[in-house]
Amino acid sequence: MLTDAERLEAAKALMRADETRTPIKQLSLTYPNITLEDSYAIQGLWVQLLEAKGGRRVGTKIGLTSRAMQMASKITEPDYGFLMDDMVFNDGAVLRADRYAAPRLEVELAFVMGEDLSGPTARVHDVMRATEFIVPALEVIDYRTETPRNITDTIADNAAAGAMVIGGRTIRPFDHDIRWVGATLSKNGIIEESGVSAAVMGHPAAGIAWLVNKLHPLGGKLEKGQIVLAGSFTRPVSVAAGDVIHADYGPLGSIGLSFV
Repeated sequence: MLTDAERLEAAKALMRADETRTPIKQLSLTYPNITLEDSYAIQGLWVQLLEAKGGRRVGTKIGLTSRAMQMASKITEPDYGFLMDDMVFNDGAVLRADRYAAPRLEVELAFVMGEDLSGPTARVHDVMRATEFIVPALEVIDYRTETPRNITDTIADNAAAGAMVIGGRTIRPFDHDIRWVGATLSKNGIIEESGVSAAVMGHPAAGIAWLVNKLHPLGGKLEKGQIVLAGSFTRPVSVAAGDVIHADYGPLGSIGLSFV
């Protein structure tokens, strides 16, 4: 367990690394006694530092929703990170590749909350009832620490969240069987990845139910208007300056963006 001073020191180091695009040494090496509790606390301090500079938290991302990724990280549950207002972009966005250390893209669905939702016994139907809209989204993931990383490094590093791009068709929760949203991700005209949303814990809303139940003992909840990235249903695809991206969600439309 880290001291309060060490947690704050780690949060400031991660924020500097994000601002300078210069990854720092893994926190698990700098602080060998770091715990998962410490890592989430560092996240929270990072948010406070950003808010003190005028930032506004707009939502949450969920990561490690696939069994394969959990096994690779040697954990048995997902993780989560924060989304700030300057991390959210619209369809057609042009992003600077040098804003990120090593950007990669993941295909996801974003849930926009229509009412507050809290645990401790939330289930998929509670999430669906509390959701106002669901929309296709791409997540830019990035690392602010060196690799290889363990789970405490990943969580402290905001679960690798870099940015998100929203596009496609906005739907109501029950207008479509969202377990079977399919998508392809193309880079420079070549399909690099494809997947179906049921790959996210069997149902994209399952991770959000997990999230609010996880937040409950900490006094946290999801609030009306917040955005939640439900987790990727494809492997990440590396991107660089000059890449043009197109994600096709079939009946739910598409997302386009490019990197310069």
